[in-house]
Parts: sequence; structure tokens; C-alpha cells
Amino acid sequence: MTLVLSNEDVEAAFTMEDCLSALEETYRHVAEGQALTGRRSDVMTPTEPYQGEEASYLLKIMNGADAKLGIAALRLTSEIMIWPEISGVRRRTKAPRAPNDRWVGLVMLFSTTTGEPLAIFPDGVMQKMRVAATSALSAKFIAREDAEIVALIGAGWQAGAHALALSKVRALKEIRVFSPTKKRRETFCKELQEEIGVTMSPVDSPEAAVQGADIVQCATSAMENVYFKDWMQPGVHVATIRDGELEPAMIDAADVLVIHDPANMGHAHFQAIGGARNKDHDNETAGREGRDDWTSAPSLADIISGKKTGRENDNQTSCFLNYRGFGVQFAAAGAAFYHKAKEMKLGHDLPTDWFTEDVLP
Repeated sequence: MTLVLSNEDVEAAFTMEDCLSALEETYRHVAEGQALTGRRSDVMTPTEPYQGEEASYLLKIMNGADAKLGIAALRLTSEIMIWPEISGVRRRTKAPRAPNDRWVGLVMLFSTTTGEPLAIFPDGVMQKMRVAATSALSAKFIAREDAEIVALIGAGWQAGAHALALSKVRALKEIRVFSPTKKRRETFCKELQEEIGVTMSPVDSPEAAVQGADIVQCATSAMENVYFKDWMQPGVHVATIRDGELEPAMIDAADVLVIHDPANMGHAHFQAIGGARNKDHDNETAGREGRDDWTSAPSLADIISGKKTGRENDNQTSCFLNYRGFGVQFAAAGAAFYHKAKEMKLGHDLPTDWFTEDVLP
């Protein structure tokens, strides 16, 4: 049988601790040559405007396999991309244009023993968790051991997951939060403090957030730099989840630079037809001329496995570029979730014959 699961099932069965553990294990498998991620593919076409905003259609595909887990994964999203101005800042977002104002993103898990589809579920909750867990693993393996103050730039969907994930890898005393909207950051802090038990402090400026912070985590949808070289202090660990959040000069100045997936940095994965334009590339830092040194930096898998050295002393500054999804993450996290869901008898079984065929493809 093939198990069909929901985002609610992910929330019920899969914890941040589960995600951190699953990803750390698979990163070690990657370093051993027992797991790999495929090339990402983004295909963009023109589409109709959305609520007066210019829009483009994006089909995004990621995949990966972990031989030790016996699981392969395919993650795809079918998205309507828009770039509205919110609170005076140009942002990247996805329009809920599917029927009933919904989004489309799916993960499929396959057995590497039989090839059969094991499970199908939406990508939303797991996507949020795996990005945050990746950033948190960078803090676990690269930030100073005594790091206890976090500056969190952003107060949205991804930022909330990052606050939770970082609290699982360091004994935090405070998370300072900045976002442009005062009410949003105050509500965010109140809700998250109750959930994770760490003092959450809304602040009026990004400078107030980062001053004296041990870890700076950028988790925004902004299409402009939100953290700068002039703000760096000795010993700080800085991480970003998207191109353009960090000033390029800041990245160059870091003593230790670690890349999530150097092979998927640049634009080789992206193709557009019919005049469709990806406005994200206006602020793309990874694709700019002269950035070859960034793509040759060690990967997170190198650092976690011990193949490469990260921070060597507490005065060094470190930077983690969490660019591009890592397809094998969905095999790792998906496998852990799938097994727990089976134990908890979640989801709906469908005949696997519906997804296989008796004709040689």
C-alpha cells in the first residue's frame, strides 16, 4: 500500500528533534558517499497577473536518495510567484491560486529496494522544518559552544521554525527579533516564548537585534540585504536562508564560510520561457561574477562529518549560506516521518498498483 499523509500528520508525528537527528545522520551519509542529492530544476513560464501584481509560474523539482536508509525522495512545487512590496520592502512570495486559495507542493517517497512509491504528502510543514533544522545544524557545528544570544531577522513562517530549531541545539538565554512591522514582531515573540520557553525580545531595529548577539539568523522574504559587514562582531555566527539577505562584502569578510550545497549555487538549474522573469535574480549574490570562492567553500556535510574544519577559535566569524534546497533532505526527513506515521497509524492507504504499471516504461 502507498500511504497518503497530510501536513497535519507531519505536525502530529514529526518533531524538530526528529528532523535534526534525521538530517544530521544523512549529512554523514552524504560525506561517506552513501547519499546524494540530484540537480535542482526550476522551469518558469509567464502567467496571468495576481491581484494586480506581475506573476510567473514556477515548476520546481528536487530529488535525492539515501542508500543506507533505502529511501529516495522527489519534492516538487507548482507555484505562482509574485514579488509585492510589503512594509516598504520588495518581497518574494507565492500566491495561493489553486482552488480554495491553496498552494501546491508534494513529496513522494520511494523504496530503493523495490522502486515502489511508499508515501505521498504535502511539502509545507516539512519544508519549514528542514530549512530551520539545516540552519540550526550550522549553529551546532560552527557557532561558538557558549553561544546563547540569537538575533533573528524576520518574524514569519520560516523565522518561527528557526527560533524553535536553534533552541534545540544551544542553551539560549534570549532571541531578539526584528521585523519591519511592530505588531507582527511583538505577537511573534509572545507566541513563540510560550512555545519554546526562551526569552523572546522584539526590538525596534536590526542593529539593536545584532548588537552583542552570538548567532545572527536571517529568515526573511526580503529581496535586499538585511545584514551588513559593518555589523559583524568577533565570534559571531551568521546564517541566511536565501540569496541576497547578506551583503556580499560581509560574506567575503567571514573567517569561516560554509555552503549548504556548493554544486547547486548559480543559475544552471533555472530555465525560463516566453519572457518569464525571476525577479529573485535581481539580487542574486551567488551568481555574481567573482564568486567562485564561495562555491569552493566546504559544505555542511563536510563540517558535520569532520572531513573539513569549521571554526578554530572563538574569535573567528563564521557564515553559513543555506542556499538552495538539498533534495536528499526530503529522503532523510521523509523516511523518519514515514516510519513514525506508520507506527501511529496515520494517513490513508491507497493501493500501490494505482501508482505502478504492468507495461515496461
